[in-house]
Amino acid sequence: MAVELVDRTDMADCDASTSGRHAPVSGLDELFQAMERMQIPEGYKAEIVEGAIVVSPQRDSHWDLIAAVYDQLRVRYARKQIKSGVRIDFPGGLNGFCPDLVVLRQGAEKNDKGLWEHQDVEYVSEVISRGTDRNDYGPKKKAYAVAEVAAYLIADPYTGECHLHTRPKDGTFWTAQTFAFGERIDLKEAGIDVVLETGDFPRG
Repeated sequence: MAVELVDRTDMADCDASTSGRHAPVSGLDELFQAMERMQIPEGYKAEIVEGAIVVSPQRDSHWDLIAAVYDQLRVRYARKQIKSGVRIDFPGGLNGFCPDLVVLRQGAEKNDKGLWEHQDVEYVSEVISRGTDRNDYGPKKKAYAVAEVAAYLIADPYTGECHLHTRPKDGTFWTAQTFAFGERIDLKEAGIDVVLETGDFPRG
């Protein structure tokens, strides 16, 4: 299950929606510094969602599913455009996510803090872990829509389904589709030149 370890702090300290490429995000920086001092168990991922440090388990099936998507993205995109588990600050109050997979636009560069910018993210995949569904379907989905990520895919190995959210505008994804594992997912309408094959996505 996911464990929230830090109480929410004053969101006014750092609203990423108003920060520029070179603007400081002190509240998030302090939370990440605190997280680095923690002893996160091996096999767990830690990120910051709405001001709380959230730690979630990463099982073998979780990584296998991420790898299955990564392998297909690599056919179309350069390795340096695809990131996994790295900090990207998204709009909203203290949202420092470490998405399972992102595709960056060609030519994207890190800012002066050494971080990738959410404005350069074209695609996000998140794989559900025990207890993370509230974040993946809730605040993360909202932040990705506000950031106008062209395609957000949630893969749920417990239900054997993928949920694709596209057409972001005014803080909302206006198109949502559900696919059973085994169906093909065409991302081209969202500008992602990949048709995902999901037949070997692990369950459970």
